[in-house]
Formats: sequence, C-alpha cells, structure tokens
Amino acid sequence: MHAITISEPGGPEVLRWTSAPDPRPGPGEVLLRVVASAVNRADLLQRKGLYAPPPGTTDIPGLECSGVVIELGEGVSQWRVGDQVCALLAGGGYAEQVAVPAGQLLPVPSGVDLVDAAGLPEVACTVWSNVVQTGRLVAGETLLVHGGAGGIGTHAIQVGKALGATVAVTAGSAERLNRCAELGADTTLDYRDSEFEREVVADVILDNMGAKYLRRNVAALNRGGRLVVIGMQGGTTAELDVSALLRKNATIAATSLRSRPVAEKAAIVAEVVANVWPMFAEGRVRAVTHAVLPLSEAARAHEMLDEGGVFGKVVLANP
Repeated sequence: MHAITISEPGGPEVLRWTSAPDPRPGPGEVLLRVVASAVNRADLLQRKGLYAPPPGTTDIPGLECSGVVIELGEGVSQWRVGDQVCALLAGGGYAEQVAVPAGQLLPVPSGVDLVDAAGLPEVACTVWSNVVQTGRLVAGETLLVHGGAGGIGTHAIQVGKALGATVAVTAGSAERLNRCAELGADTTLDYRDSEFEREVVADVILDNMGAKYLRRNVAALNRGGRLVVIGMQGGTTAELDVSALLRKNATIAATSLRSRPVAEKAAIVAEVVANVWPMFAEGRVRAVTHAVLPLSEAARAHEMLDEGGVFGKVVLANP
C-alpha cells in the first residue's frame, strides 16, 4: 500500500508519499480501506519530533479516518465486510489501509458524507471525554472553549449548545468569531485584545493553550469550576496560585486521548455513538470541513494548519 511517512523531524516537507507494508488485523481488530483521514494538531507535533506515537503503534501519522471494512480479525462479530465506518486511531490514518481495534470503530453518523466523517472521531471523542466525562458539563452551565475555530472548538460549540449550556469561545479574527456564532456560540472573544477572564465566568473550560492561559483560566472559573487542559500550544510550564483554586473549590485536569488503553477508548467511542451521533441525526451538530485535499498532498494540509486560518477540519482523501 501507499502511506505518508515522516522522513525526519521537521517541516511539512518531511512528509513523504511512499510505499509501506500492508497492515494485517490482529485478534479483535478490523482492517479498513481508508477513504479519508484528517489532520490534527498532534500530527504536526509528531512531524516535528515532539510527540512520539505510543509504544507499539505505527509511525504513520493520522489519528482518525473513515473507510470500508475489508477484513475481520479473529473474534470480531459486531462488524461486517463492506460496512462504512469511521474510526479513532492511535496512528496510521495517513494510509490506504489501517488496522483498528473493533471497539474504536463508529458507524458514519446520519446525514454525514463518508469523506467528511473522517474528521469526526478524534474531535467527538476528545470533546465528549473532556467536556462531559471529565468536565461534567450540564445544562444551564457556561462552557468556555479556547480555539473555537479549530476542529475541536467547532465541535465543542455545537455539543455544548446541544447539551443546554451557554457557550463562550476565543478565536483570532472577526470572521472566525462570526462563524463560531453561527455554530451557536453565545459569547465570542478575540484572544488578541480581550481579557476573557474578566468577561466570562465559566463552569467548564476546554483549554488547548496550557501554560500561557493557566492563571487566566483559573481566574475565569466559577465556584466549583472545572478546567480541562488538552493542549500545550501556549507552553508547558507556568506558576499556579493554589489559593485561587482553594477559594473557588475548583479543579484542574489534564488529559490525552491517544495514549489511553484500548478499553478506555472503546468506552468513550460507545458513549459518543450513544449520545453524540443522535445529535447529528437531529441536525443539532454537523461536520465542519474547511477543505478536502488528496492524501498525497498531506504536506500542503500541514502548511495550512501552520499558517492559520483553517476553520474546522482539513480532510485528506484517498483517490
């Protein structure tokens, strides 16, 4: 088969469209013919040599895909050859074929094109596991989403609204903030010139910035608020005034989806199918795809994310 490989740590130019060994499904796995994959920030970090795949995982990037089941591993009974699915991956999505634990497969949501579905598993599982499972967001609370124009952000806005929350977002331009409002965001803040901690009192904060926003996020929390850190675009080290947390009875959690055990991922996937997929059928949530490029042009897709301006997901489609 063909796949995108990383020749050495570096810029987008180190991504190579080349031959790779055909994967085989092990016990409890399913082999997919990949129709499309999608680009995530973690892929950019892996390309730069800053985010190694978990031990035992392929070096081929790609944390999600959509495709067609072409072979079942031993013990798999819940799927059939020919099923159209999307999948949460630990790696390997930038390829023509990928082997996936059966519990990490999802049916394509109602009303979603198979190519667009490639950009859903990572964001849907990230948002549900962090905003609902860890953050415990409920109707009537306020959710603050940093990076509201990104893949995770655009999905979090919609899910937050579907759950009955008030949603505030930060993003970097009037155009992007207007599009966040169209998705349902109630409060939109330009991170370049706003003091979000003075304008929002949040019960749950979904943060992709890490160290840079730590103090400000704690200041923005409501009493009993929950800060969930899922990224480190703003650095990894910061000072924390613990007394500010104590005064609010607030909590901070930091999570990573990719490194979780297969059983944990399968449990998250099952909750997403049960709780989020009906939101697509009801029209309350939709896929947000910025662009679809050929998989062989993955380098250009990475450049697009590096340059900024992407709203939603960039999808990579196989011929």
